[in-house]
Amino acid sequence: MPRKSTKNDIVVTGNETLDDRKKEILLTIIKLYLETGEPVGSRTISKKLGMTLSSATIRNEMSDLEEEGYIVKPHTSAGRIPSDKGYRLYVNNLIKEKDDEIKSIKTEMNARVDKLEDMLKVVVKTIAANTNYAAMIAGPSVNNSKIKYVQLSNLENYKVLVVLVAEGNVVKTSIVELDKVIDAKEILDLSMTLNNILSGVRASDIRGDKVTKEVEKLKKNKKEIKVIIDHIEDVFEEKSDFDNILTYGSNNFFKYKEFAESGNVGSLVEAFEQKKELAKIVDKANADSEETGLRVYIGEESSVNAMKDCSIVTANCDFGNGMRGTIGVVGPKRMDYEKVLKTIKNTMQNISKELED
Repeated sequence: MPRKSTKNDIVVTGNETLDDRKKEILLTIIKLYLETGEPVGSRTISKKLGMTLSSATIRNEMSDLEEEGYIVKPHTSAGRIPSDKGYRLYVNNLIKEKDDEIKSIKTEMNARVDKLEDMLKVVVKTIAANTNYAAMIAGPSVNNSKIKYVQLSNLENYKVLVVLVAEGNVVKTSIVELDKVIDAKEILDLSMTLNNILSGVRASDIRGDKVTKEVEKLKKNKKEIKVIIDHIEDVFEEKSDFDNILTYGSNNFFKYKEFAESGNVGSLVEAFEQKKELAKIVDKANADSEETGLRVYIGEESSVNAMKDCSIVTANCDFGNGMRGTIGVVGPKRMDYEKVLKTIKNTMQNISKELED
């Protein structure tokens, strides 16, 4: 009969348990085997762990692990390799660690995002009030963020859970369906390969030449890697380009006679409030200036027909942790440029100070 678990035991499946020492030895065997592909012996484990345990003690623990089905002895080798049951424990352990980390990241990020959104709502109103023009702020977008790491987990049948963490600790999860069932070892191989290829790559560059060349070099699981990478890019593109734009002060357009007399003020207000045209301005500002420099678009320079009688001042703003956004002011061509530029500069400084607190 299986023994009862104690306080320090780690439950694996059903009524089976492993104490801390057995689990540490098992995980060491698995990690060493993944690195070398060679059966692992007691002396190697002892050196790796730097423990005071003798090789004899480790052999006894290995014997128990073998009896319980977590490791197996290949042929006549003195070492051991993981069994499917051992791999399952290892994967479950990894998933739990990553799940805990992701939950922590989500909690922290949600608090930060809530604070940022509240602040930006105040900021856009303040800019409009200080300048007497219409103001906009495009909040952080992950499309230009760098990927930190990718974690894969097996689901039922052909489905794999993809958890992706980008700069700013932005977490995206989704499910991808492959053409074959992936076992525990393959899922680890796929995760390591994806991280080697995608770590540090911007979301907007996922289908770029660099990533494509790295994938083409692969000799194993190339098809599956391509499917997952394509899926990851699709996930980044799901959100509308203008969902994160805040606006305020469109009523200020009515204060200027050139807008009122043109008869197009209604179209101008509509374009500003619907935000679709503003998304084009944000994209242009990002393309024209990779840094946080100021840009001024006069008349048709903005490429937005509804705003051809306007001047638009933009600045890319750094929100920290790899998150960036864009501040914009829209007004008549005769706007007080000096005042607008000064207001935007002060706003960016205040945002930085607020986020540091």
